[in-house]
Amino acid sequence: MPKPLEIKKILDALQRAYPDAGCALDHRGTFELLVAVALSAQTTDKSVNVVTPALFEKYPTVEALAGASEEDVMVILKRIGMYKTKTKNLLAMARTLVSEYDGKVPDKYDELIRLTGVGRKTANVVLSVGFGEQKIAVDTHVFRVANRIGLVDEKDVLRTELALMEVIPKERWTEAHHSLIFHGRNCCSARKPTCETCCISKFCKDFKKL
Repeated sequence: MPKPLEIKKILDALQRAYPDAGCALDHRGTFELLVAVALSAQTTDKSVNVVTPALFEKYPTVEALAGASEEDVMVILKRIGMYKTKTKNLLAMARTLVSEYDGKVPDKYDELIRLTGVGRKTANVVLSVGFGEQKIAVDTHVFRVANRIGLVDEKDVLRTELALMEVIPKERWTEAHHSLIFHGRNCCSARKPTCETCCISKFCKDFKKL
């Protein structure tokens, strides 16, 4: 595992490479953020950003979404993966927010994951981006990059998250989360990482094996 000074150098290099790294999902407020992150499961942020403008225009509040019909929402979401399941989840989530939380998105992890369609990653993103908490949400990019470069050495998402929380200073969790995502999208892709232009190749476990 990298030493604290090496981890700092990795995070600093990523921060310099991606100074504008942040949430790529278009949203206004925590309700839209929650919906967008829930929709992003197993699909791209870009695809979600295509469908959410129409969704939020027709259903601008949680109360409006709670009163929507499955058929109408499915028509809007049909361009993204698993749209039928996501439609059912969104409506159930909205109705719970209205009935149990006065239409407000809760700011507690345990309450967020009780909502239909909200898992650990979604809850962490909402707490981080929506409420300003330091969180590491592990998606496919964070999982791949963190383990490939050797920040951690874990076989699943949960263990990766917990291990990253151990080695990265808490005040940099959110920053690291976004930087790792941007690096995964722009450089360290799954099939063809561009190691020759990578800003952290000298620290990378896999690159040292080449």
